Amino acid sequence: MARHNLGTVVRFEFVRTVTKRRFWVATLFVPVVLIVVFSLVFVSNNSRTQSEAAQKNAHFSFEYTDASGVVLPSVVDAAGGTLAPSTEAGVAAVKAGTIDAFFAYPAEPATQKIQVFGADIGVFNNGEYASVAQSILQTSAAERLGSPELTSIAAGNLTTNTITYSNGTVSGGFNGVFPPLIFLAIFYAVILLLGNQMLSATLEEKENRVTEMILTTINPTSLILGKIVSLLFIGIVQMLVFALPFVLGYVFFRTQLNIPNLDLAALTFDPQQMIVGTLILLGGFALFTGTLVALGAAMPTVKDAGPIYGALMVLIFVPFYTISLIISDPTALIVQIFSFFPYSAPVTALLRNAFGTLPLWQAIIIIAELWILAALVLRLAVRLFRYGSIEYSRKISIREVMQSARRPVKQRELPPVAHG
Repeated sequence: MARHNLGTVVRFEFVRTVTKRRFWVATLFVPVVLIVVFSLVFVSNNSRTQSEAAQKNAHFSFEYTDASGVVLPSVVDAAGGTLAPSTEAGVAAVKAGTIDAFFAYPAEPATQKIQVFGADIGVFNNGEYASVAQSILQTSAAERLGSPELTSIAAGNLTTNTITYSNGTVSGGFNGVFPPLIFLAIFYAVILLLGNQMLSATLEEKENRVTEMILTTINPTSLILGKIVSLLFIGIVQMLVFALPFVLGYVFFRTQLNIPNLDLAALTFDPQQMIVGTLILLGGFALFTGTLVALGAAMPTVKDAGPIYGALMVLIFVPFYTISLIISDPTALIVQIFSFFPYSAPVTALLRNAFGTLPLWQAIIIIAELWILAALVLRLAVRLFRYGSIEYSRKISIREVMQSARRPVKQRELPPVAHG
């Protein structure tokens, strides 16, 4: 009966977590902050767009001089300006208050500054003078070209379509890099969101002094696996909640938030990269989860487990210090070490897999390493929980657990219970 309680453990752990108020407070905190930030960006962008449009379309009296010969009188007339006798006369008119602004266009506007003089109308509103002066020059230059195509080219509005080949077939480029990188994003999200819960998955029962009662009805293996599966489901819930603001922003407010358009049809999904990415992600998740659960089973309190937990979290960020080598020189010694060291392998291998620098034979070795080590660590976690479940005041020695595992069943004894 105890071996058939996996579903019960999963359901209990999942429901217990998602029905806690602090879980939803922590989970909704990031989406709420993102929504607030998106709202502020939306309002700011609208305000800036309206301000820029108002400045370019501002109407005030002005005069100008043009040493470049680019400015067209018809453009100035449409804006309500007139030609000044000289620069000195224009500046004097502004000082006297007979006109609002004066623009002095230099001989070479591309390299020299346009001199703008105007009546002070406030720090933020004074910018409309420069906007109108630039708009007049740009419009005049465009009309002199006499062709919308030439105007667009001169403005730098050019697009290119680059096609590259690998082994005689079209390679995906960045469109092929993006899909495998999703696995890396998922790995970071799961570990960072659930790391603390993985650590406390077994510590909670130890600190509450109820593990003796639990183990009378549930097999330790079923209990540990149930906790891990429930953590995965909880992580999925959190990721969906976190992704909601991004999805809503992209679908309904993409233009207002200046979010680039993502052409999903252009993405390239390489079957080998996707399969390798999936296996590395699952193996890395199982390894880190098993390690944190084992750490929680061996330590008496969260405080005692904190330093080791911090070191494990650092390991998943260390590869980013060599990201330039990972991308440009994957054969470098440090990259190879990070690729095969178990606790840095998931991040390094997922990066190399996305950029196409992870050979299949290396991918197979890394996947096998992660899955085999994950199975061993999970087995160790079960043993640590079984033999250390009632140790409330001291750390559990792995050597002690392994020695207990080698004893005959009749001679095995649980560690003494620490009272007080």
